[in-house]
Order: sequence, then structure tokens, then C-alpha cells
Amino acid sequence: MSEIATITVNVDEYLSVNKYEVDEENAHIELVEDPDMEEFRKLVRVCPAALYKIDEEGNTSFDYAGCLECGTCRIACGDTIIAKWDMPQPTMGVEYRFG
Repeated sequence: MSEIATITVNVDEYLSVNKYEVDEENAHIELVEDPDMEEFRKLVRVCPAALYKIDEEGNTSFDYAGCLECGTCRIACGDTIIAKWDMPQPTMGVEYRFG
């Protein structure tokens, strides 16, 4: 009988080798002007790239630049908080390198 090896995966390590070409002129994700806080909290919890943040004072922030283009935010919140979600323009976005 063969043994199963235990592997510990550090997600940050894998994400750090990806390459990003950010389109500074055309954000591929835009939020509604006054986002609902409950919906925003969902995104803080589910975004694998941790692009949605709430600071200690309750201020929200979002940066599409590190987006993994997985669509989790669209699935979690739909159009309740996401005003626009498009794939980045050709040659833009994430290039997975898998370490």
C-alpha cells in the first residue's frame, strides 16, 4: 500500500508568481456608487485575491489590479454591488505561472 504525502500549500506563494498586466484606463470591474455593506462583506470573505477590504473605521476599498478573473464576486453578489464585470482587454489581466 502506498503512502499519501502531506503537502502544505501557501496560496500567497503561488499567487506571487502570477504576472499582471493592468489596464489603468479601463477597469474590468466596477462597483455601484453606494455599495450595500452586507454585500461588500460577502466580497471581503469570498474574494480569493483579497481585493475587497474594510478598514477599522468601516471604510471600504477595492482594487481590481490583482484580480484573478475567477468571477467569484459576480457569483456571490451578482448585480447587487457589481456595476460592471468584463474580461480584461486582450493582453491585459492575469497570466498564471503556477510557480
